Amino acid sequence: MSVFTKVSLEEASQWVKRCYSIGKVLNLRGIESGIENTNFFLDTDHGTFVLTLFEKLTASELPFYLNLMAHLSSHGVPVPTPIKNLENRFLGDLNGKPAAIVSCIPGAPSTTPTSDQVRLVGEQLAHMHLAGQSFEGHLENLRGRAWWTKAADEIYTFLDERDADLLRTEIAYQAEFVDDAIPKGPIHADLFRDNVLFDDSRVGGFIDLYFACTDAWVYDVAITANDWCIRGDGVLDAGKLQSLLGGYASVRQFLPVEKKVWPIMLRAGALRFWVSRLYDLHLPRPGELTHAHDPNLLKCILQNHRANLQIFPE
Repeated sequence: MSVFTKVSLEEASQWVKRCYSIGKVLNLRGIESGIENTNFFLDTDHGTFVLTLFEKLTASELPFYLNLMAHLSSHGVPVPTPIKNLENRFLGDLNGKPAAIVSCIPGAPSTTPTSDQVRLVGEQLAHMHLAGQSFEGHLENLRGRAWWTKAADEIYTFLDERDADLLRTEIAYQAEFVDDAIPKGPIHADLFRDNVLFDDSRVGGFIDLYFACTDAWVYDVAITANDWCIRGDGVLDAGKLQSLLGGYASVRQFLPVEKKVWPIMLRAGALRFWVSRLYDLHLPRPGELTHAHDPNLLKCILQNHRANLQIFPE
């Protein structure tokens, strides 16, 4: 794990026994993927769950995410279902960190997805957006313009002149964009390949919704495209993109305004994750193991989007 709080089997067993009705703990297995939270598979005699200790998010911030997951799950969207404790709350405290238990989603990520898998992701993302319309919670994007502007100020010193200029000019470009007319709602905001599990020929579920927020749906699609539809050289794969957008549109049609802002959204998605990866590389938090993602691919994607206007394919 990249960010971790140690939890022993005995500590987990006593905590679950005291706080939950999910059976006797049999085993606790660390999950290596992810860089934001500490995650374990929690095996009990009732089944397997996922235990998460939150390393950044606070107890006051977490209800949005957990309530959103519960809402989506109740509407048939395959996401982890938060488990309430004996106090009828989704959130507790373990070893000094906010902690929650959620259901374990079946399946495994696809590192080299097929076009059929990409289409399924598009379909399920549209279902998620539609199901989220009735969710009453609201949370502004904590990794939006204000964040990437502030984070960039801390990392310019680590960049060469060319990269610093790229970062400054893209932030200035995005700052001029007004998105009031674009349909918004709860979005995943981090739907990379490692956050989708496939169970045979179907989507087992979307996981790690702890960057979710209220933002433009088309921005969520653009973030997804920047990972699922990108070749090794950072250029969009036209076939994969058609699969993603076609799958999405089979459930929810894109509006003309969303198609118009598509090139801006692709650049915004690349910028957001280039900044976060630069930050994790140059300013890692104390206690982290080395697991920072390489920021260069996102820089390359951003450069390609800037050099080649990405018109929404019809």
